[in-house]
Amino acid sequence: MGQGVQYRKLFGLPGVTAQAVLGFLAQLTQQVAPVGIVLVVQASTGSLVLAGLAAAAFAIGAGMARPVQGRLIDRRGPRGVLAVSALAHVTALIAVVAGAGSGWPGWTIVALAWTAGAGLPPVSVTMRVEWGARLATEGRTAAYSLVYLVQELAMLTGPLLLGVLIALASASLALGVVAVAAGAGTLAFSRVLRVTGPSRSARRGRVFRHLGMRLLLVVVVLLGGAIGALDVGVPALAAARGIPAATGLLVAALSLGGVAGAAVYGARRWTADPARRLTGLLLVFGLALGPLVLVSSLPLFWAVLFAGGLMLNPALTTTSLLVDELAPGAQAEAFGWVSTAVGVGGAAGSGLAGVVGQQFGPSMPFLVAAGFAGLGAALSTLLLGPAGRP
Repeated sequence: MGQGVQYRKLFGLPGVTAQAVLGFLAQLTQQVAPVGIVLVVQASTGSLVLAGLAAAAFAIGAGMARPVQGRLIDRRGPRGVLAVSALAHVTALIAVVAGAGSGWPGWTIVALAWTAGAGLPPVSVTMRVEWGARLATEGRTAAYSLVYLVQELAMLTGPLLLGVLIALASASLALGVVAVAAGAGTLAFSRVLRVTGPSRSARRGRVFRHLGMRLLLVVVVLLGGAIGALDVGVPALAAARGIPAATGLLVAALSLGGVAGAAVYGARRWTADPARRLTGLLLVFGLALGPLVLVSSLPLFWAVLFAGGLMLNPALTTTSLLVDELAPGAQAEAFGWVSTAVGVGGAAGSGLAGVVGQQFGPSMPFLVAAGFAGLGAALSTLLLGPAGRP
């Protein structure tokens, strides 16, 4: 099948274009919120420690809430979950701004940041459920690739928009404006959904019933570990070279690679089963990251990071395809656990990369990232056997 046919089929479905556009708007705070919280809290209180605790609380809240939100979507449909979470998310972010500026106790700021994270609307989860329910199996690679493409573009655009608004006004106003825009986008997104009811086969406990799903979550933790190690390695290397300003360009390489990878991966029809694809993608991802330990030229470094990014979003897309196979009737909750697993792995990878980088040099976190990806590839081979069959 020719390139792009799968995307044309997807966008030919009524409502998909509006869902993609509004889903982009609704996810602007996914990257903006933790950055904005740090800027607002540090500027208002003068405490980087409190700002860091608040950002961590946001991440923890988001990770804890995703499976709960997913279970509710499976049982009751997405509209109510999106509306309640959007209200909680926006209200809590505005309260963080107000509380930091008014001298509220630090524990209150941290609690509000946790609430903002827990209320982060499950837009990407809803997209996967919506499009997966409306497409046959062969069309879901394009659908799930588009989910990550929209998410990645929102995470790239959000911080840029925040920066412009800060330059024009202040960090507090900028965070409030983006939060309100994302909340409005979430509510509008919920109104254009076509699949609005609960899953007909949703039942408690189905996510972990299958061994393959448990294995998949461990693989995703390892993939998250690779991402977390990169989050530490890129700025550490740029700082060690005396050009910390290059961090943004290097991070953009990975993101742009992810955008390109998602676009290309979803544009064609694949014959290999998802488990085999996941093993190959993780293996190539690890092999692409390994040479970063030896690369000294920043342009070459950028190119290698871009190449790694080409594998990243396709690997995440493929985990969604495996969720369809391994957790039928409970996909939304399973997608939520996948998001949590990425976050847990990211925290572990960041922590280990920081220790290794401190002890052995600023290039070593990339070896940590390659190791996580390689372990994920090795473990994913178990999904090729009986463990990966529902």
